[in-house]
Amino acid sequence: MNIIAVDIGNTNITMALFIDDIESGIEKTPGGDLTKLAEVFKTFWEKVPFVKSGKDNEKKRDGFIVAASVKPQWTENVRQLVKEQLNEKILEIGFGKDVPLPMELDVDEPKKVGVDRVMCAYAAYSVVGDAAVVADFGTAVTIDLIRADGVFLGGTILPGFEACADALHRYAAALPKIDKVQTPKKPFGKNTNEAINNGLYYSAIGALETISRLYSEQIGTWPQTIATGGNMPIIKNDCDFVDSFVADLAVKGIVLTYKKFIEEKL
Repeated sequence: MNIIAVDIGNTNITMALFIDDIESGIEKTPGGDLTKLAEVFKTFWEKVPFVKSGKDNEKKRDGFIVAASVKPQWTENVRQLVKEQLNEKILEIGFGKDVPLPMELDVDEPKKVGVDRVMCAYAAYSVVGDAAVVADFGTAVTIDLIRADGVFLGGTILPGFEACADALHRYAAALPKIDKVQTPKKPFGKNTNEAINNGLYYSAIGALETISRLYSEQIGTWPQTIATGGNMPIIKNDCDFVDSFVADLAVKGIVLTYKKFIEEKL
C-alpha cells in the first residue's frame, strides 16, 4: 500500500511517504508555510507509482493521502492545497471523519481527545501488543496509558519546553527567555539561563518517570514506555527507564489506522 501520512500538529506538519508499506521519505514543515508544503506533497506524490484504471486504461497514481489533525484551519489549507496541486483529496481520521479511530477510548469525552495522541497510542500498541505508556514531547507533552487489551485509558497533558520557557519569562520579570532547551552539562546551572534550562529539562524527565510509575501502580504491572516527539531527542540520554524511542510515531499510527480501516472493509 502506498500512503502519504500527514500529521497536522500545533506547530509543524509532518509528512511521511510509504511505498509498499516501507517508509520512503519524511519531511517536517512549519504549518503556515504553504509553499514548502506544496513542494513536499508534489515531490512525494510523484514517487507514488501509477496504476491503470478505467475503461480507457487511464493512468492514475496508486496511493492515498491520509491525515490526522489537531488544527482544523491547517487541515483545510492542506485539503485545498492537495486539491489544487494534485487534483486529489485527503482522507481524515477521527470521529465522523473519513476514517474512524482504530481503538476504543475509555475516557469521559472521547471526541475531545487529540487524534495525534490516539495515533501514537495505536502505533505503540500495534508493536508492543500489551500495556504501554506513550509520551509525546512536542508543543505540549502528553503521557498516555494503553491497557493490555488495547484500550486507551487517558493520560496527562503538560506544557512543552517552549511554553514553559515563555511562561517563566512573561510572569517573572527578571528571568530571561531561553531559546531552546538543551541537555545540561551538569545538574546545577552556573547562571540563570542554565538554571532555567536545567529546570525545564529535569522537570520533563521527572514527570515522565513519576507518571509512568503511577500508571503502573494503577494497572498492577509495569508497562513498556515509548517516547516520541520533536523534543524527545533532547531528553533521551537521561531516560534509561524508557524502553523505546521512536521518531514521528504519529505518522506510523496514521498508516496503521488506515490499513486497519481497509482490512475491516474487505
